[in-house]
Amino acid sequence: MHKIPVTVITGFLGAGKTTLVRNLLQNNQGRRIAVLVNEFGEVGIDGDLLRSCQICDEEETPDANIVELTNGCLCCTVQEEFYPTMQELLKRRDKIDCILVETSGLALPKPLVQAFRWHEIRNGATVDGVVTAVDCQALAAGTLVGDIDALEAQRQADPNLEHETPIEELFEDQLACADLVLLTKTDLVDTATLTKVQTWLQQEIPAGVKIVSCRDGELAPEVLLGFNAAVEDNLENRHSHHDHEEEHDHDDEINSVQVVCDRAFDPKTLTETLQKLVQDQEIYRIKGFVNVPDKPMRMVLQGVGNRFDSFYDRLWSIEEPRQTRLVFIGRQLNETVINERIGSNNG
Repeated sequence: MHKIPVTVITGFLGAGKTTLVRNLLQNNQGRRIAVLVNEFGEVGIDGDLLRSCQICDEEETPDANIVELTNGCLCCTVQEEFYPTMQELLKRRDKIDCILVETSGLALPKPLVQAFRWHEIRNGATVDGVVTAVDCQALAAGTLVGDIDALEAQRQADPNLEHETPIEELFEDQLACADLVLLTKTDLVDTATLTKVQTWLQQEIPAGVKIVSCRDGELAPEVLLGFNAAVEDNLENRHSHHDHEEEHDHDDEINSVQVVCDRAFDPKTLTETLQKLVQDQEIYRIKGFVNVPDKPMRMVLQGVGNRFDSFYDRLWSIEEPRQTRLVFIGRQLNETVINERIGSNNG
């Protein structure tokens, strides 16, 4: 029986990976796609969003096509959760055309790909390609790697310059493993900024890897699938900062904080509170659902840096509590302070 092609979608927090997966599921053109979602944070925000797209076959188990891996970054939990999950999916090979793995924004893609060298998985699946999503606006604003112009000046002065921050190393490793770089949120920058970002990125990625602009996750499946790269057989040419480490040492300072409450919030007031929080703490990402007063639909809130986006995705169902659920991801976040600040918002 043929090997199932697996597309790994990686990229930093807020780059639009989940939006990309949602659109691919909704425009699958008849493909039977299984999805593995890995999250950083205990509240299943992204998994819930994926399930709400109503693509899964209702006659089967509701969650049969989507498996959430919730214990931190995938490269740390891969031996504990990924293996049995893949074993279960491989039992359904005759019902699956391809598999998407959406990694945590804080995960290294290479350790995940190495898992496809395990004999029991290698015989049934192959990594068709690695797609790395990059938030164009965040990169231009210096959220990921600092000021691009300053970095370029340093590069010209010292081509052997080593980046020091773990976030920059993580971002570079995600780029180094890519078969395709997806530049998202390009509509939020002007033409000159877009050109500058594309030029800088092209110097950071392996030769021959293409950069494709993408807006709102809308991209033809043919662009994302069918690389036939057999990545697991070619890992030696995809260098990373962690190649010589026996084990990937997680950045223990990165943590997540969950806020769950039954109260409703005015979106504008809540966003103002969150923007102040971002100034006071090193918060990389905020995502979740908000209970808005007098609204029958739940609001999805996503924040990267000072930029916040929101939309109403569906009606609150009768059996679920109307709760506000937010996940904060960042460095050395203070759970008490965050809960107090959110609690002080009178909505």
